[in-house]
Amino acid sequence: MVNNKDKYFLWFEEVDKDDGDMVGGKGANLGEMASFGIPVPRGFIVTSRAYFHFLEENKLRFKIKEILKKTKLDEPQSFQTVSEKIQKLILKGKMPKEISQGIIKNYLQLGKRLRHPLVAIRSSATAEDLPTASFAGQQETFLNVKGEANVVDKVRACWASLFEPRAIFYRQEKGFDHLKIGIAVPVQEMVPADISGVMFTIDPVTNEKNRILIEAIYGLGEYIVQGKVSPDQYLVEKNSLEILSRHLEKQIVQLIKVGRFNKKRPVPKRLQTKRKLTDKQVVELAQWGKKIHQHYFFPQDIEWVIYKGRIWIVQTRPVTTVKEAEKEKEPKIKRQVILKGQAASPGIATGPVQKIKSAKEINKVQKGDILVTSMTTPDFVPAMKKVVAVVTNKGGQTSHAAIVSRELGIPCIVGTKTATRVLKNGQMITINGSRGEVYKGGVASQSKKWPGKGMKEKTVSRPLSLLKTATKIYVNLGEPSLAEEVSQRNVDGIGLLRAEFMMAEIGIHPRKIIRDRKQKMFVDKLSSKLTTFCSQFNPRPVVYRATDFKTNEYRNLVGGKSFEPEEENPLLGYRGAFRYLVDADVFELELRAIKEVRDKEDLKNLWLMIPFCRTPKELAEVKRIIVSAGLMRSETFKLWLMVEIPSNVILLEEFIAVGIDGVSIGSNDLTMLLLGVDRDNAELAKAFNELDPAVLWALEKTIKTCQKAKITSSICGQAPSVYSDLVEKLVEWGITSLSVNPDAIERTRELVYELEKKNVRRG
Repeated sequence: MVNNKDKYFLWFEEVDKDDGDMVGGKGANLGEMASFGIPVPRGFIVTSRAYFHFLEENKLRFKIKEILKKTKLDEPQSFQTVSEKIQKLILKGKMPKEISQGIIKNYLQLGKRLRHPLVAIRSSATAEDLPTASFAGQQETFLNVKGEANVVDKVRACWASLFEPRAIFYRQEKGFDHLKIGIAVPVQEMVPADISGVMFTIDPVTNEKNRILIEAIYGLGEYIVQGKVSPDQYLVEKNSLEILSRHLEKQIVQLIKVGRFNKKRPVPKRLQTKRKLTDKQVVELAQWGKKIHQHYFFPQDIEWVIYKGRIWIVQTRPVTTVKEAEKEKEPKIKRQVILKGQAASPGIATGPVQKIKSAKEINKVQKGDILVTSMTTPDFVPAMKKVVAVVTNKGGQTSHAAIVSRELGIPCIVGTKTATRVLKNGQMITINGSRGEVYKGGVASQSKKWPGKGMKEKTVSRPLSLLKTATKIYVNLGEPSLAEEVSQRNVDGIGLLRAEFMMAEIGIHPRKIIRDRKQKMFVDKLSSKLTTFCSQFNPRPVVYRATDFKTNEYRNLVGGKSFEPEEENPLLGYRGAFRYLVDADVFELELRAIKEVRDKEDLKNLWLMIPFCRTPKELAEVKRIIVSAGLMRSETFKLWLMVEIPSNVILLEEFIAVGIDGVSIGSNDLTMLLLGVDRDNAELAKAFNELDPAVLWALEKTIKTCQKAKITSSICGQAPSVYSDLVEKLVEWGITSLSVNPDAIERTRELVYELEKKNVRRG
């Protein structure tokens, strides 16, 4: 990992996968691959610090923040308007002299023999290529760029593309702070592409882990990602490297370098129907894919090119759509097949056809429609969020339509060639994304559905995966409506059941409830919600974290302003265990609800966790209240402590002596308090690092202290859901369990499984 985080420029060999905050996901992975012998074209990176410096020098932060307030999720056009205004500000901004001169100096150094080399200039956002979300394709890429001034201009254009309409929309949907996301720009030797493509080290449709899927086209790879041409497909068995199948597609046009520009040109007739890759090339690519997968311990989405017979790897990112493969048989649909294409995202859905020609027509799409188009681009995403399925004329399993549909969990069929001609607007159809088939009419009673937004999902009952790990995999939950679906996945229980979601649904400040003498109503509602979780997960444990509302959050409840002070920094204020001691009546209502669930509903899998407890004395006093409520620690009732304050780590032995059964590390608050960084302050985003050595030290000390005291240790912060390399460290240190977001369950289980196997082999 690079020590000097103040650099504006870094070469690939100076960075690795831990440097994503400086060089973004793309830049970090390029450096990481170069470090273990993957054939990566040389290059340097204009770091995210250069971008943030540019914003500060031009005083753009406040202006951008104000413009962003005008976006509305239900009005797609608002994103276009906002995007144009922000990009105009960035493109007109003055490039700091130290940045422009540095770009030119490094560009000329990259050229060596050629003073003005051709380069590829790519965007690398600092939140992209996370296991939980893929920002791929949302920012600009420029190929075959030549000349100092052009390189400087394209770097600025990449910065501006951080505010493309689709990127703004995606960040808002995912809950990312626009101004905390930085952007780096890798500048890389341009490798002309005779053939290019994409490789998945897992079957992206069936999620079979012993498969490698390779897609290939003539020319530059932009057309494969955009779905403008349908690629050849080669399926390889991962262990033996046996080629299982070859599916060839005729290719009429390609994107190639003509002079200084990339232009659409016809593929020579003698090549149009010829396979793009030889068996030897397929196996060589699969070998590189296997090596990259084994290094990252996680399925990868890899971009590659071949020039004069030599393979180059130009990008890798984690596959963001890994799910447990369905084991039961699909229901047979006795309907007329009216269209066939490639299976791209599994599931069955019924709805009316809505055809659109381009992203300019996305306002035509309504909730519950089936989107039919020639191909999708990132600008289609707002419409894709509404529909129950997607059908395209063009594209393969790694096209934009396929990848986004899998991420959204909606069925998708690509490469039908004639969908926009065969299907009619308003026509009722059913699509089977697992078989690549479109049926005439709807399916009235269907045992399986994977609908998108706008349709009520029918829960699918399926057996839990047979994949087991010594380290337990728990889930973070708070929304009762998700309990049934998540409980049927390969998860060992709920490691963090957030009280705040349930309190928000009740909607009234607890003090107002007490004042109005409606305590029974509060207890009944809370116990009902707790019962929902506990009954679905029984006998697996459900660890309920008592309320940790901050004062600003409590003030939003009905009556809240009458009872809550206004604080400068609620994160450091009247919260957690201290509140239970000052206002015990409210805490006792929670304890009554817990007791009702355990006694009246006979659900003994409900445990309790105490958050934000500053001192051992505070914990002892909270325990007295818990015992007074009739809740005693036992084999079926465990008491956990949140470790999220430095004092929890420093005095952990003393906290344990008070009497607890386990701890769960809240990495968000612990990072904030160890580094002195307000995690709600966008200006300090660059300083908030959950992988900082100080934080890692605290995590390791906590886990090993718990081992010595023979109590359990867990972690429920955001970090293990995002950082696979942190998971590796936690397992190595001996953590008892990891509690992750629902979308990270399967990939975390697989990663832990591989790590445990690796550790056993080492032992």
